[in-house]
Amino acid sequence: MVAEALHLKAATVDLAPAFDALMAALPAGTDMARANIKPRLRMTTLYYLAQSNRALVLGTGNKPEITVGYFTKYGDGGVDLEPLGELYKRDVRALARVLGIPEPVITRAPTAGLWPGQTDEGELGITYDLLDTILEAWEAGVDPDAPPEAVARVRRMFIASAHKRVMPPVFPVRRH
Repeated sequence: MVAEALHLKAATVDLAPAFDALMAALPAGTDMARANIKPRLRMTTLYYLAQSNRALVLGTGNKPEITVGYFTKYGDGGVDLEPLGELYKRDVRALARVLGIPEPVITRAPTAGLWPGQTDEGELGITYDLLDTILEAWEAGVDPDAPPEAVARVRRMFIASAHKRVMPPVFPVRRH
């Protein structure tokens, strides 16, 4: 629907056979490790298509998702540019309306499609509206007008995901 609304060329690639083959080849792991294979396969596919077409991979991450680390490292976080990275979720929805994105896309519950019934807000344990409110308050240097347990949850997510927002450390080598 988005590609049609913006008059973009779209490609559909069925990654189910690749996912199934990879799962068959790997030893048993956690449910989350299994789920995160999907965005990593998508990232690999996007880079293949981008390189084949002399293009860059654009991400869909927005400010709240990037801030609390709600993305898969080297999956949907593996991109060349994050055009929405400074926008709160409510700003992304407003921009979508300005661009003429179909309303069902804008109002649909965001999901990474990691498992049936999975939603971003369900997995985050907080609504995007409340997350936006907390992060906007912090950015303004004021205490958020939000439940203390929600503020604590966002702080924990921010701290736990710090490694996702930086390049991997390089081990220093001392030369004599």
